[in-house]
Amino acid sequence: MNKQKHKTPMPAQDPNIRNNNFDEVALGYTKEDAINEAKRCIGCPKMPCVSGCPVNVRIPEFIAKVAEDKMDEAYEILTSTNSLPAICGRVCPQENQCEGKCVRGKAGDPVGVGRIERFVADYHMENVGNDGVEPVTEGPGKGIKVAIIGSGPAGLTCAGDLINLGYDVTVFESLHKEGGVLVYGIPEFRLPKDIVAYEVGTLEKKGVKFVRNVVVGKTMYIKELFDKGFKTVFIGTGAGLPMFMNIEGENLVGVYSANEYLTRINLMKAYLNDYDTPIKKHDKVVIVGAGNVAMDAARCAKRMGAETHVVYRRGREEMPARAEEIEHAEEEGIIFHLLNNPVRILGDEKNNVTKVECVQMELGEPDASGRRRPVAIPGSEFCIETDAVIMALGTRLNNLICETTEGLEMTERGGIKADEETGATSIPGVYAGGDACTGAATVIKAMGAGKNAAAAMHEYMQANK
Repeated sequence: MNKQKHKTPMPAQDPNIRNNNFDEVALGYTKEDAINEAKRCIGCPKMPCVSGCPVNVRIPEFIAKVAEDKMDEAYEILTSTNSLPAICGRVCPQENQCEGKCVRGKAGDPVGVGRIERFVADYHMENVGNDGVEPVTEGPGKGIKVAIIGSGPAGLTCAGDLINLGYDVTVFESLHKEGGVLVYGIPEFRLPKDIVAYEVGTLEKKGVKFVRNVVVGKTMYIKELFDKGFKTVFIGTGAGLPMFMNIEGENLVGVYSANEYLTRINLMKAYLNDYDTPIKKHDKVVIVGAGNVAMDAARCAKRMGAETHVVYRRGREEMPARAEEIEHAEEEGIIFHLLNNPVRILGDEKNNVTKVECVQMELGEPDASGRRRPVAIPGSEFCIETDAVIMALGTRLNNLICETTEGLEMTERGGIKADEETGATSIPGVYAGGDACTGAATVIKAMGAGKNAAAAMHEYMQANK
């Protein structure tokens, strides 16, 4: 066992170089790094780390194989429960999940589970690849058609588990590229799109069919899927509608939702000169919010050449973004205005943004979220000059499918009402999970929902053959 208290450091690009490019920030472990970190795991018999993982990755088992330099066996164990390891190793909030329950974390750093997971997935991709992946032609689901709506993390996970059982799986995607939030929301420097394409390609080689540019609820309906012979349907459409503050000036030119800004940059590659979906280059950008999406938008704006400011109404301790993302943003030169809140956006005679008026805040008593409620300080207003404002306040649920599917019940928040354990909805044979039900959450939680639904769908279809 390696008794070192701290994680093996992750090699990364220099902050003053990476803030000018969209190449991946974290460069990944070498084999030596991965083995060294794997040897820090003490192999707890109760495996608390596994209970912290929404897809129940067999963490001590795959890490033990890495420590023995048996990377192929580690990959097999890892992918027995996780269809997207290269993605999870990069974007999961391990500090709040598996690593948050690691016993080694009680006297030092927890084992770098995410870093080892990324290494194993990347090693397999580079040294084995998916050329040898064969279509799944046998299994209890042979000949039974299943429809998945949405190719984000929930949909891809559900599809992966069901194709492994032999089902005939078709995924319907509204955009021209698969991946959902993995391709339109998370920037290239955090999650290279080639990684997503590789994972999707592996599913295709197994036999999953992808149909693009289909908006279920508009160009096709749930009833039609059953009429076409699909025996069960999973809805994993995410939560993609933007939120705004409803303050004066939000209709000015230069005010974006984070959804639009990130989609243009990530999915439509606005940062490349040879693409036809440009986004205006701004001199100074203000991001409102402090979650992971806010950090992504801020770091993109910085790379697009803007002086970038983040305005957040609470303090550093209350920021919802991952600590690593906040640290990376600070390293890259992004300026934070904490305990401040916008009250209006000002513009010129041509309706272009020129300033954001903010008010200073102080923290009062805790609110329903458990965090201290921010309270405005009278007379503390001030302005930040800017030519763009990006609202990164979270997302709203899209209820299009609920509105166009008779009998499909909604939650009070406008999402799809589904059983937390199985994903079963009010319509027999229709399941749902991920952000479409809960609102914006993490990639791995969406994957967990897709995995649970796949198990329930399998049980349902076997019982109703």
